[in-house]
Amino acid sequence: MKRVLFILLSMMALSMSMQAKDFSVAYVDLQYILKNLPSYESANEQLTLIARRWQKEVTDTEQEAQVLAANYRTEQIFLSEAMRKQREQEILDKEKQAQELKRKYFGEEGELNKKREALLKPIQDEIYTAIQEIAMQKGYQVVKDRSSEPSLIYMSNKLDISDQVLNKLGAK
Repeated sequence: MKRVLFILLSMMALSMSMQAKDFSVAYVDLQYILKNLPSYESANEQLTLIARRWQKEVTDTEQEAQVLAANYRTEQIFLSEAMRKQREQEILDKEKQAQELKRKYFGEEGELNKKREALLKPIQDEIYTAIQEIAMQKGYQVVKDRSSEPSLIYMSNKLDISDQVLNKLGAK
């Protein structure tokens, strides 16, 4: 019985080692690739400018609400009941407007995320296509991102195809 089990285990180990010989892996460093792509840097700059403009709009609206509230506090004793309610409503409306702008621009499905998707998706697709073409040319079955591989302790530079991807994309 022990002999049969030993033979089975030996055959499994031999089979796995034969499969490993046919299995080739390459790595890319997506952070390095993105950092060295002018189109990515340009897209990031555009996103930063847009985000700043939208953030200024939100901040201005919040400040308008604060000014309305400060003015209301100083003038409150001189206002009639109807005027007080009107001013309170103006403050609430302005605060609500600021919150709606935040959600519209920076929310989960906000304009900034949509803009990011529109600007970065084509770049990501180009990178993926370049990686796929190189993998097919060189016979790699798997290409992993080493920048997102926390358990990777050592990797030979021969396995890194990041520069090849950049060359394929016309960068550097």
